[in-house]
Amino acid sequence: MMKKNILVFLLLFLYFSVFSQSTNSKWSDLFSYNNVLAFKEKDGKIIAATENGVFYYNTISGEITKLSKANGLHEVKISAFDYDAATNTAIIGYKSGNLDVVTADGVTYVVDIPLSQSYTGSKTINNISINGDKAVISVGYGVSIFNITKKEFGDTCFFFNGTSYEKVLEATIKDNTVYAITEKSLKYHPIDVNFSVYSNWNSAAGNYTQIDSKATLVLSNNNTVYYGNVGSLSSIPQSFTKIKDIKITDSQIIVADQTKVYAYTLTGTLQKTIDIAEEVNTAFVVNNQIYTGTKLSGIYDESKNSYKPDGPYSNISYKIQIQEDKLWVSTGGREGRYNSPISPRPDLGFYFYDGRQWVYPSYFINNPTVFNTLDVIASPINYKEVFIANYNQTTGQGIYKFTYNESKKDFDFVKYYSLSTNFSYNRPVGFTYDDQNNLIGSMAFTIGTVASSLLFYDKNTDGFLVKDLNVVAAAQKPIFFDGYIWLPTPRQNYFVAFDYNKTIGNFSDDKIFLLDAKSGLPDSGAGTLSTAGDKSGDIWIGSDKGLRILSGGSSAIEKTPKVEPIVITQNGIPEELFKDLPILQIEVDSGNQKWVSVEGGGVFYLSSNGENTISHFTKVNSPLPSDVVTDIKVDPKTGKVYFVTFDGIVVYQGDVINVSSDFSEIKVYPNPVVTSQYRGNVKITGLAEKTNIRITDAAGNVVHQAVARGGYYEWNLNNQKGIRVASGIYFVLMTNEDGTDKATAKIAVVN
Repeated sequence: MMKKNILVFLLLFLYFSVFSQSTNSKWSDLFSYNNVLAFKEKDGKIIAATENGVFYYNTISGEITKLSKANGLHEVKISAFDYDAATNTAIIGYKSGNLDVVTADGVTYVVDIPLSQSYTGSKTINNISINGDKAVISVGYGVSIFNITKKEFGDTCFFFNGTSYEKVLEATIKDNTVYAITEKSLKYHPIDVNFSVYSNWNSAAGNYTQIDSKATLVLSNNNTVYYGNVGSLSSIPQSFTKIKDIKITDSQIIVADQTKVYAYTLTGTLQKTIDIAEEVNTAFVVNNQIYTGTKLSGIYDESKNSYKPDGPYSNISYKIQIQEDKLWVSTGGREGRYNSPISPRPDLGFYFYDGRQWVYPSYFINNPTVFNTLDVIASPINYKEVFIANYNQTTGQGIYKFTYNESKKDFDFVKYYSLSTNFSYNRPVGFTYDDQNNLIGSMAFTIGTVASSLLFYDKNTDGFLVKDLNVVAAAQKPIFFDGYIWLPTPRQNYFVAFDYNKTIGNFSDDKIFLLDAKSGLPDSGAGTLSTAGDKSGDIWIGSDKGLRILSGGSSAIEKTPKVEPIVITQNGIPEELFKDLPILQIEVDSGNQKWVSVEGGGVFYLSSNGENTISHFTKVNSPLPSDVVTDIKVDPKTGKVYFVTFDGIVVYQGDVINVSSDFSEIKVYPNPVVTSQYRGNVKITGLAEKTNIRITDAAGNVVHQAVARGGYYEWNLNNQKGIRVASGIYFVLMTNEDGTDKATAKIAVVN
């Protein structure tokens, strides 16, 4: 069990807080809060659990506040939730089997879920039900009692029948007795010394899926609701479609059934029916009004007003484009060595953030076409014009064009571009724009050659021209850099550079350059996955077996190009950086530092030459939802770094913004530096691209000097002899490369 160091500020609802790690102050989330799994209420205030976080809604003030891995929680993929008003305690269960216990004292991370040595099944927390200072936790192995006061597990009963474990779907505590429903029956036993002995548990026949309790029990299967006590259950005289949840209050039974919600008296008399007209997950009574937790729209009141934090339609994300304050997010993916469309996958299309709110195109809602959108791109001169690549293997494969209708906050479908009627071939992958605003795309498995191809959008004919590259491979999203199109090719150990002489439609003067193992790509490699061009003109290439650099980029490609690995020395032994690891994405910031995504290894932030690691983010030490980061983008104006995963998007506030030859606003932090409170480096941001730095004491003696590149610098508070400086005021004297601009700053050091 671990407990976070947190900053607490009170929320009106739970008298508990949203909590934030001091290390997480630079993080935020772009999660979806549409899919409300469960919620509870106190005094007209609601706390709701969604897939990747919880949010608090004050029905009186309208205030909405969210809590996620970006500011206090430890994980994503929430699977269960409950809140107890009496103890002001919320317990969040995850698919991993771990818990977050949220109180006014903080967020406690509980990882010691009890497991039998013979149990190898799912650890997912299926259900949590709090009663007083106890909570019963339902898992695939049975039930465990969690002590809220001690924040630790107590008694556990493994539902082992001699050959296998019975999965517990839900459980509740009533009169110090646990009632648990399995896929076979209802089990019950008092919480006493014999609780852990499964053979002592009582059993009642019945095929149940939901359970809750108050003064009495309420149970249900898909079609029928039962209420009363074991041995004397009555049923509500109504057949339901597919019951998703049941709740009992002091005076009502609430039934969430597929797309409708029903309220009954405790004796089964119907009081109210609400037609939500979309899929529901749960419902409850707040201020004598029924509120419904939906799968797609957050929480509805009875008038179908929606309450939720703004965010994308879903957490499923793949690629992102940034343009000014606007975002576009695709939702597709591939498996089988970048061959087949990922499955199963909702047909989500793309999400759009217009600078103020998230928009989801109505075109994709209930559309019968199968969408596996690998990329979405907006025109650099008209953000309202959008193209998407639908990479599937059925009807509808191809490219789609939309225009954004600002008045409707929606996208209008404009045109479908079919690339083939044989859907095993001609699969569009991704797009880029060149410096003349020409749209260029990539296509995998060209019919007839099974090769990679480039697609050129012809504005005159409003169609796409195909250039077969004669490289038998798949294709990734291309980039335009320094006059060339650069294309990674998974499935075969190649990397393509294409010179089209900026003549769209004239292929006669084109040149194709091919890198392979003879050029320095890994001998054991089976394809290239990512690429980026940096401020030095170098091309960085990510393969499935490591990282390579083409020094000189376009100037080198027409000669005898050779790519090289980055070799670092560890413990006196030279070692290739990221040897044999798949490099999913490479992004260059304004300071020429590199963000590199390694499959299963999170994200590395490297110095401009790649030889030093500045930071390394994983799902363990950061809010990253996953260690598989499928895209990275840096906003040069704000310094924000966007990390995209299949489980959602998080944002890191980086230190590097657009860097020029002059100084922008200089920031020094922390300042003052109090050693008893902080032992890290002092960061200086807002520097010129190349800055000469001298740090002096109050008497003018130079204690440290350096050359900073990339717009920022870190000082470890040591003098030139490597000894920490004494307490006092230190002056930072900064000059740009040609001496045309200067800046000064002060740093106070308290040892």
